[in-house]
Amino acid sequence: MNDSRLLKIGIFYDGNYFYHVSNYYCYAHQKRSRLSISGLHDFIRRYISKVEHADSKFCQIVDCHYFRGRLPAMEANARQILLNERMFDDILMREGVVTHYLPVTRSGEKGVDVSLSLEVLELTIYKKFDVVVLIASDGDYVPLVRKLNSLGTRVMVLGWDFEYLDENGNPRYTATSTKMMNEVTYPVWMHKIIDGDDPAFNDEDISSMFVAPSFKEEKTYLPDVDDMGYFNQENISQAPVPAVPPPEGRCTGQILQLKNGYGFLGTEYSTKNLFFFWEDLEGLDFNELAVGEYLEFEFGTNERGECARHLSRPGCYPPPAPEPAEEPKEQPPEI
Repeated sequence: MNDSRLLKIGIFYDGNYFYHVSNYYCYAHQKRSRLSISGLHDFIRRYISKVEHADSKFCQIVDCHYFRGRLPAMEANARQILLNERMFDDILMREGVVTHYLPVTRSGEKGVDVSLSLEVLELTIYKKFDVVVLIASDGDYVPLVRKLNSLGTRVMVLGWDFEYLDENGNPRYTATSTKMMNEVTYPVWMHKIIDGDDPAFNDEDISSMFVAPSFKEEKTYLPDVDDMGYFNQENISQAPVPAVPPPEGRCTGQILQLKNGYGFLGTEYSTKNLFFFWEDLEGLDFNELAVGEYLEFEFGTNERGECARHLSRPGCYPPPAPEPAEEPKEQPPEI
């Protein structure tokens, strides 16, 4: 396509998937940085200009939408994540991204894929996108892709496959539906591009897709990290010896150290500082944490001993489900 016709691009995010991928690059990948919305959009325009053989100035993003479940405002405020949500909203707003939030219920996030699919189909019919870009992984989007194909719209999917080990050495795996990738016009395997396996993209292209690192002073009470990322316990001032063994249920500890995706808590119930991993946080983002604040947690173990699990803000951990009431026993008839 070598003419000067404008190519209209629509981008649609499955927000929960995008957030998961961004967390992976921030905490588990050597990049140690989040994906940049603006950088990703620039990459999409450049990629489409190559595959469509068009000048990048004729490849324009005319619509961009972000779908995700969201907690009610009062609950988000109680969990102290309201500010973080607003800051991300500011980023989306600056990039012209329209947000679509669905309520999160006790059963989790429901209906995002249906809402996204309906919006994509309706806007494609009315605005006649040349290329629809999906940042999603679920095979449930295959019917949507087939409908878009029938309209003559090219579909691009940005997909990631990656695997990493959590703090216990257990493998964690994320994959994009191969069936969906086989149906689209432009399947783009982003993990291969970012890891340098695609010679068509240089280091500058890859770096531009990530948020530039900030060089904030890191406050810490714990010195000396070994080459495996664990603190040398002999160089750490230990917490007081507890008078009682670690209790069952929820305990409270103070954050003493935060690193790239993990940290340490000090607590009166343990003779050492407890390691915790970003995936063990309940209802809050690792980037929201600050050295010195207190968290509730439960004791767990990993290959190095005791650690902290199921961490939350004090008083924000969901209470256990009430036990079903016993049915009244049938009384014997009076004689």
